[in-house]
Amino acid sequence: MKKIINPRPLIDETLIKPFRDMEDVLSLSCVVGDAMERDNVMRPDIKPRSIEKKIIGPAITVKLTAGDIVDCLGVFEIAKPGDVVVIDAFGETETSIWGGLMSGLARNAGVAGAIIDGSCRDTDESRMLGFPISAKSVGPRASHTAYSGRKEPIEINTPIVCGGVIVRPGDLVVADEIGVAVVPCEQLAEVYQRAREQADKEIATREEILRGASVEELLAKFGRI
Repeated sequence: MKKIINPRPLIDETLIKPFRDMEDVLSLSCVVGDAMERDNVMRPDIKPRSIEKKIIGPAITVKLTAGDIVDCLGVFEIAKPGDVVVIDAFGETETSIWGGLMSGLARNAGVAGAIIDGSCRDTDESRMLGFPISAKSVGPRASHTAYSGRKEPIEINTPIVCGGVIVRPGDLVVADEIGVAVVPCEQLAEVYQRAREQADKEIATREEILRGASVEELLAKFGRI
């Protein structure tokens, strides 16, 4: 058994803030996915399970072990306000590794949300707390940690796969009611520029549609719909 907690990577908040400023953009996960030419978009079964609130922030990654799922309490040793906990639980649907008490701890730590390739529970409590979770499934069975006290094997801040996408510590997570997109940390500046341009173009297109523009007019002016 092992418990490995790697240091939290240095995060350049000046590259994260512009994405947070896009919180009011409609279909933000779609816009960001388009800006990456459809790459780095998680499987559609990773869906909001508590409240429909956008999650935007750098990833703290958690790698669990298939068949031996434990709680990831170790993330609270390193989490900073604005971080997003991203968990590779191997798509396990029978054992939930995040519940209402975890959501309370995360909210107190300023964590922006949790993304789980696996199951969560106590979604009513998370909803009451206003803490957003996107997960593969929801079910009542807890992990064994509450009974055995064992919190390993687990590795924190290591590259993982979540929803079919490679996520590294410090990569940017953008999640909404539609899905989850992940921006590699070294691509933040260029992806933001393309995403902002795409969002502005969609806003302008939407306004033209409301004024009655035809498909031909829209294609001539914007090049796509």
